[in-house]
Amino acid sequence: MADREKKGLIARWLEGKERDEEYARSTLPTSRWALFWDIMKGRFGKLFLVNLLMLVTLLPMFAIIVMRTLFIYSQGMSGPFGSGLGVGYPIVPDVTGVAQAAVLNVDLLWFALLIPASFIAAIGLSGGMYIIRNLIWTEGVFVANDFVRGIKRNYFNVLEALLIFTLVLFLARITGDLADYLVAIGAPASGWLVASKVVGYILVALMIPICMWMLSLGVNYKQGPWSLFRNAVIMTVGTFPQTVVFAALSLWPFFLLLFTGTSIMILFIIAIFVMIILGCSYAFLVWFDYSQWAFDKFVNPNMGYAVGRGLYNKDKSKNEASSMAVSPVDSEAMREYRRMIVAQGRSKLVCRPIKPIDDGEEIYQLPDSFSRDDLRRLKESKQSIEDNAKAYEEEHKNDERYVEYNKQFDERERAIREEEAGEKKKKKKQVKPPKMLNKTK
Repeated sequence: MADREKKGLIARWLEGKERDEEYARSTLPTSRWALFWDIMKGRFGKLFLVNLLMLVTLLPMFAIIVMRTLFIYSQGMSGPFGSGLGVGYPIVPDVTGVAQAAVLNVDLLWFALLIPASFIAAIGLSGGMYIIRNLIWTEGVFVANDFVRGIKRNYFNVLEALLIFTLVLFLARITGDLADYLVAIGAPASGWLVASKVVGYILVALMIPICMWMLSLGVNYKQGPWSLFRNAVIMTVGTFPQTVVFAALSLWPFFLLLFTGTSIMILFIIAIFVMIILGCSYAFLVWFDYSQWAFDKFVNPNMGYAVGRGLYNKDKSKNEASSMAVSPVDSEAMREYRRMIVAQGRSKLVCRPIKPIDDGEEIYQLPDSFSRDDLRRLKESKQSIEDNAKAYEEEHKNDERYVEYNKQFDERERAIREEEAGEKKKKKKQVKPPKMLNKTK
């Protein structure tokens, strides 16, 4: 082997490691942690853009929370809590429970508004989560196209999770406010009232990981509403310690923004800055990366889906086979790309052995004045080269790389044919007569 040319520091710095044979293998992510940092470093611009798209649709929810806080402050400033001290008007003889009743009335309005606001939030979250899932699968991402595709595919699954969470949050908050009011006015069984408040908050805390699992399952698999909720509960209970840890790691920007408020101004400013730059994208990147690990461990092997999507497999043959396989959960863009590859046919340079041209054989060159014997020698030289090429192809046709390529291409072609046949069959089953325009549902 020839010695490598020794280059200077500047040349090595300009060229980098791309010419190193171990460069590609050493830099590809082989674990979920490595994949997370690889996406953070290499796709930061896309994460920032996706975060803005999701943040825009979350603005109504944030606005409701801010308006609710301002209403409570205004009630505290204008309420009759100073009666009898010379600053309250009109004079209210007894202000017991007035503050608790004011909070209850405010929360009845603003927490109820969170439920319709979830319809808007589901638009951005469904599109953004689809893009982040594709980033974790290391697929090509076109933000605008994939955002719209994600809305079409995942909107109702995301909406179901948001509706469940906002409804539980509304009921728990109203139950807690009502308990505070009844305790303040001296209602009997105050201990049970406090217990109901605690149970409501525990239920909200449990619904956070359940709804996050609903988001992960809804984006990755096709499921009905009840199956989605049931499987989310199973995943939460089955992986409870890990789920709690990664839910906290992913949602800390939201907690920092909601619970610091203006009491600690520096933390509040940091929380706003983090949310604008990367808050939503970071949260779903961490959660989806963790959920993919859980799916690879508990779900995908049993369902026959590809395992280790987005990770480089050190076993080269398995890595190539997984890259050629057609999974039922592939993105539409990747499936279209594979259809195009199959339509173009096998590569003649890859599917069969080709004899090297530097083996010393040459075609007989005709002289300026040639005879019939020269033509015969030219024909024999061409025939010899052709026979040697066929002999070489026959000798090496069972080499591993050619057999593996043809096997993978056959599997891909068969999978696409089955998929197209299934789509045609599904379309035939779904054919319905058109509804009359003068009829309504």
